[in-house]
Amino acid sequence: MIVFEKIRWKNFLSTGDKFTEIFLDRTPTTLIVGQNGAGKSTLLDALAFALFGKPHRDIKKAQLVNSINNKKAVVEVEFHIGNQKMKVVRGIKPNLFEIWQNGKQINQDSNARDFQKFLEQNILKLNHKSFHQIVVLGSSSFIPFMQLNNNHRREVIEDLLDIGVFSKMNVVLKEWNGKLRESIKDTDYQLELTKDKVNVQKKYIKELEGMNNELITKKQNEIVGYQEQIKETQSENEQLSIWIQENQQTIESEHAKQSSDYEEIKKYIQSFKTQMSGIVREAKFYDENDSCPTCNQDISESLKSTKVEAAKTKATELQEAMDNATKISADMEQSLESLNTQIQSISAKQQHIHSNNRLISGWQAEISDRENDILSISKEEGGLDEANKSLDELQQAKDDLTEVKLAHMEKQNYYGAIIEMLKDSGIKTKIIKQYLPVMNKLINNYLQVLDFFVSFHLDESFTETIKSRHRDQFNYASFSEGEKQRIDLALMFTWRQIARMKNSVATNLLILDETFDSSLDNDGIDNLFKIMETLDNDTNVFIISHKGDVLENKFRSKIEFVKEHNFSIIKK
Repeated sequence: MIVFEKIRWKNFLSTGDKFTEIFLDRTPTTLIVGQNGAGKSTLLDALAFALFGKPHRDIKKAQLVNSINNKKAVVEVEFHIGNQKMKVVRGIKPNLFEIWQNGKQINQDSNARDFQKFLEQNILKLNHKSFHQIVVLGSSSFIPFMQLNNNHRREVIEDLLDIGVFSKMNVVLKEWNGKLRESIKDTDYQLELTKDKVNVQKKYIKELEGMNNELITKKQNEIVGYQEQIKETQSENEQLSIWIQENQQTIESEHAKQSSDYEEIKKYIQSFKTQMSGIVREAKFYDENDSCPTCNQDISESLKSTKVEAAKTKATELQEAMDNATKISADMEQSLESLNTQIQSISAKQQHIHSNNRLISGWQAEISDRENDILSISKEEGGLDEANKSLDELQQAKDDLTEVKLAHMEKQNYYGAIIEMLKDSGIKTKIIKQYLPVMNKLINNYLQVLDFFVSFHLDESFTETIKSRHRDQFNYASFSEGEKQRIDLALMFTWRQIARMKNSVATNLLILDETFDSSLDNDGIDNLFKIMETLDNDTNVFIISHKGDVLENKFRSKIEFVKEHNFSIIKK
């Protein structure tokens, strides 16, 4: 079970340079209140960013840094799993991603993406979607389970039931099976090659047995043919080499020079763009401001007019310079493209030379074979015995390869059977089917507590069937927002129960973001408190709400966020 203990952040969203710190395991229920924009939901974004590198709401990463300080955004979250005390630290400007275990930092031997995968799969055993299904129910960018597509619903359930390992095993097994197919393909190639060698050797023995001058003459003529081909190809290589020697250095030198010039002109263009942006900002400042925001002195109309006119003149000059530089850049691109074509031509000629050299090597090998054949044929004794010995070795090699192929094919059959078992329709579906009755029972129990008397059923493909008392059939989209939220709440508490049963992804933390402020009526709120009262004692519930005056007496503790000097802080 994951027990979240503390989270703190600074320079994050509207928070300033001093850490805002919240203890997550101190009280069973905590109410978080504050005016709009005071920073109530920052807890969700900070928690999601620390654990998964992205905020809860639809906010770009660059926007997470406080726009006033514009640097050193840091979020730290502490939790323990069993006797392992963990801390995750993540920051922006500079980028920071650290995982600490029992006071020691875990070495990051891979890139950030792999390190994030390590955190989700080996420590949290939760991905971003599953975390928000179990921990968070909100009215912002949270996507309820029923609004996920079936594949994403399956991911959530697999994480809950801790059967994602079967998907990983399936991926690994498919990789092994792919390598095995390659091995079989390579063995087939080697086997066919050996068979050809056996046939050639048999033919060679037959020729050896009928040794005569005609056979020797034939092989000598073949040697002459190969030698002529070698001579012609070497001549072609010599001509290609001369052309490359005469042109390569000049072309590559010119290409390097023009590439350098092209990079310089691009720098000029970028400089012009930067200057243009600065002029636009300056003109916009004088156009939109009548007084200086720093010293509060008035800016006269004549000064504003002078500054704006000067900016326009400078912008015109810069645009002309940029247009001229852009034209030069385009000409350089065309010239570089021509040089690239010539370099490619050089590469093609070099490749052709390499291909010719391989042909020459092959022909020389053929000549060597023919010469050896002639030598063997010319020997008066011993040649036939050696040939038969080679044939026996080739036959043995063929038999060995056949045994290897059969062993590979047997293993492939085993892999195929296991892959079928690991498919979504295999063992995972069987496990899910075992839990579906429990899930559906829990969902319907929670719906009844919420005074929503329907029969809700999820099948193994996670498609819902909802029937009323009168057996009318509906789907999730058929209901009002309040009814949908009751379903979402029932599902969320069900997933938490299933997670606790599995104990692989259970957590003490439950956060409801403006749930009491949206579609739930008064009865729905009362029923939700009934469910909360059934939670285990080690559950820590945080409610983010605007209804502080209504809800305050129902919670053990309260956190109020306020704005002070444009920064969000916790009111003391």
